[in-house]
Amino acid sequence: MSDDPSSLSRLHDISVPPEVSWWPLAPGWLALIAVTAIAISYYFYRSFVRWRRNAYRREAAAALESADSAKQIVEILRRTALAVSSRENVAKLQGSDWPDWLAEQATTNLSPSIRSSISEGLYQPTSSSTDLTELRRFAVAWIRQHRNPC
Repeated sequence: MSDDPSSLSRLHDISVPPEVSWWPLAPGWLALIAVTAIAISYYFYRSFVRWRRNAYRREAAAALESADSAKQIVEILRRTALAVSSRENVAKLQGSDWPDWLAEQATTNLSPSIRSSISEGLYQPTSSSTDLTELRRFAVAWIRQHRNPC
């Protein structure tokens, strides 16, 4: 080795510091993870509550698939209404008050034929040969769209 300070033989390798580890995490990252976990938990909790709260809608939609008369469809609508509103409000609805109440609870259109099928549906014989497509379509739409009047 030479004593010359500018000699290349006096050069040393560059010492690189060790890489910074991700663990343990900084407090900011821990707070972000905690807030994200709480938000995700809250979202799933609300989704589960909404799913449970709408169980009567799924049950009514399944019952509508097997309904084969206007009387059965109107009964399903009445049971669904009883799940949403109090018995005192729904049980007293008869005649034209019943279709009017249904129309108030959802934004579905009530044609005169649907209105008469709903108001007189419980009193028609089960073997009636009327076309139920329009009534069934209204019932499905009402079950999906109605809002809780309470």
